[in-house]
Amino acid sequence: MSKAVANEESFAAIIVAAGSGTRFGRSKHDLELADMPLWRWSVDAFDEAGASEVVVVGDVPGGVPGGMRRRDSVRAGLDALTSGSPIVLIHDAARPLVGARLIGAVVAALTGTGVQGAIPGIPVTDTIKRRDGRHVLETVDRRDLVAVQTPQGFLTDALMDAHRAFPGDDATDDAALVELNGGSVVIVDGDRTNIKITFPCDLTIAEAILAEGSR
Repeated sequence: MSKAVANEESFAAIIVAAGSGTRFGRSKHDLELADMPLWRWSVDAFDEAGASEVVVVGDVPGGVPGGMRRRDSVRAGLDALTSGSPIVLIHDAARPLVGARLIGAVVAALTGTGVQGAIPGIPVTDTIKRRDGRHVLETVDRRDLVAVQTPQGFLTDALMDAHRAFPGDDATDDAALVELNGGSVVIVDGDRTNIKITFPCDLTIAEAILAEGSR
């Protein structure tokens, strides 16, 4: 393959761009980074990495309408797939700086390994407290904790089965559904430049990352 990621298994990608942007203060589907919409950055990254198909869910040109919950938007993306790829990667459009190395690592972790899911994680470096309102209950041991990123990759059939098995359960990520359905999920090394645009200041950070060529 001439693309950046060469694997025996083909993979499809779903870019979720249907969020309301509550914490950002506005919808992010048309937000731009370096004069290009956030979702477009992700589409280009997966195209360059060799995805057999890229489906965008959200109010964007050529996008599939999203659902009320994130998991509903992912399901809409799954239903729109046509390539029949055995592996599917789910990625948040709010992470525009995803790179080929991370995409390849997720796909590789699913290829012939017997696991159903692979997710990127980075070690937690802040001290974590469990609280009750304003009162600290305990300090959490962070040694085994990771902050999870996207893209999250799955065997397509395993993710579809999990969505069908738990239609009423909400989940902040797709791995939670696969885990709930008894699937095995592994963690691969994430990328600290693969930041999520959650607040306006994050866009400034992303611009700085681009400027210094870290992406």
